[in-house]
Amino acid sequence: MTPLNNHFYVAIMAGGIGSRFWPYSRTDYPKQFLDMLNTGKTLLQWTYERFAQFIPPNNIYVVTHNAYADLVAEQLPQLPKANIVGEPSRKNTAPCVDYISHKISKKDPKASIICAPADHLIMDGVSFTSTCLNALQFVEKHSALVTLGIKPTRPDTGYGYIQFETEQVADNVYKVKTFTEKPNLELAKTFLKSGDFLWNAGIFVWNARSILAAFKTHLPEMDELFVNEQAALNTDAEAEVIERIYSQCTNISIDYGIMEKADNVYVIPSNFGWSDLGTWASAYDNLDKDEQGNAVQGKNVMLVEAANNMVKAPHDKLVLLQGLDDYIVIDTADVLLVCKKENEQQIKEYVSEVKRHKGDKYL
Repeated sequence: MTPLNNHFYVAIMAGGIGSRFWPYSRTDYPKQFLDMLNTGKTLLQWTYERFAQFIPPNNIYVVTHNAYADLVAEQLPQLPKANIVGEPSRKNTAPCVDYISHKISKKDPKASIICAPADHLIMDGVSFTSTCLNALQFVEKHSALVTLGIKPTRPDTGYGYIQFETEQVADNVYKVKTFTEKPNLELAKTFLKSGDFLWNAGIFVWNARSILAAFKTHLPEMDELFVNEQAALNTDAEAEVIERIYSQCTNISIDYGIMEKADNVYVIPSNFGWSDLGTWASAYDNLDKDEQGNAVQGKNVMLVEAANNMVKAPHDKLVLLQGLDDYIVIDTADVLLVCKKENEQQIKEYVSEVKRHKGDKYL
């Protein structure tokens, strides 16, 4: 195995609320802290262990909402408390990346950093490690913003798409031609048909200098907030300062804010069994099925003339379903969701409706 490089870091982004997995994922206990696939470990624990194979443990940071800091500490007791980085509010991924990049850069100006979500599924850990090390070694020597790309299997409108040059600039590294965030269905179909687009996996790799230069160029007002308070980072004054900074930060993703605008973006086409586990259908795809194609989580679920359903229920509750085909059925202590699979992208909207009519009690 390659010796661990002390200038390699990872920032695991774990602040989301996972509303598409409602009602199992709740605001006070979102999906990254849950065992979504009955593996015995939460998504956050799997993500940490994956990176700990090739990143020094002291160089692994988890960036999360302040409300989840104790959950992170509980699930990752091996993570130094100082490496749990709390955000005072949810402002999407750009402020998160700017914050952690300044924080790590102050500690180690030579840092190369992977920024990755806490809730993705990676089936092939060996290939993933190899791909990440390739990316880290590339960005160590080049002023490059690297994203990992996945060959698309369907015209999905929930992902960003990457078009890349045909000639590689280094081992399996290609210059990005266009970076399109979440296209409409017609455009997604065109991208799939053309064959020269990849899904953006949302796993980014860069050295600290390159990403901070990109913020200075493309999101200068946001970056200036962090630059002006640089002295407070990694000190007792940090939390108070970050609260002030975040209140002024724009709510914008790193994809829109930086990746679509920068001219030094590269992609590594990757194949490590990736799923972003963004929806119940993606969970269904990754679970064992019975002969009728039902994915069932729950010891007392009975199915009669039912097929192709995603069912999750408490083990001590008897649930009998008859005649359902291609449905999502999620039963919790206080909420029952029954939804056609084809409408699962609307679950987020249903959650908003629940909030409007019933308040926060069921969220």
